[in-house]
Amino acid sequence: MRRAYFVNRSAAVGVAALLALSLVGCSSFSGGGSSDWFPSIPGFSPVQTTPAGRSAMAAAEPLPSVDTDCPTVDIRQGASTLAIAAKAQAPTANDLRYQLSLAQFARQCALDGPMMRMRVGVQGRVIVGPAGAPNQVTVPIRYAVVQEGVEPKTITTKFKRLPVAIPPGATNVTFTDIEEDLSFPVPARNVLDAYVVYVGFDDTGDRGRPEPKKATPKKR
Repeated sequence: MRRAYFVNRSAAVGVAALLALSLVGCSSFSGGGSSDWFPSIPGFSPVQTTPAGRSAMAAAEPLPSVDTDCPTVDIRQGASTLAIAAKAQAPTANDLRYQLSLAQFARQCALDGPMMRMRVGVQGRVIVGPAGAPNQVTVPIRYAVVQEGVEPKTITTKFKRLPVAIPPGATNVTFTDIEEDLSFPVPARNVLDAYVVYVGFDDTGDRGRPEPKKATPKKR
């Protein structure tokens, strides 16, 4: 039994030496695939490599595809139209100055390191009412990336007021807005599936934001 032990040990050392020489030889080879530097051994699963910059957990989770995993765009509930009347109290149909409505959306996604950048476009219409619209109206638009679920979570949001000119005699005008940078950290792929970009009119918008302080002129 003692002799057999030494024979097996010698064999193991020999195999290890051959494997080491094989790896050294492969490392000096300026070639292509993974088998060049990490040869596959029969009986083992196919070789799978992990980039040094990614953790094992991150490597196990496939990176999102900007073609198939770009979040969809939808209308925020109750925010598809906005009517502006000539009077605030008990307005009638004849008091309508103009109405805003949404027509269609477009989107694009790009990966920028750990961030996903989205370009979201919206096209809508201003319809002039019986009371007549001013020469220029302001369209308040809210963009919001929301993680849907039992308790929806707002990931990021942007608000803007878009000026739209109304030519004399026009009964309706088309407007277009493109939000160029709606960015957020890239989540796990199964979480990203629950992301939705909601767009809608938000008449309250930035009204709660305090007015910027005016600079006090310096005394001479």
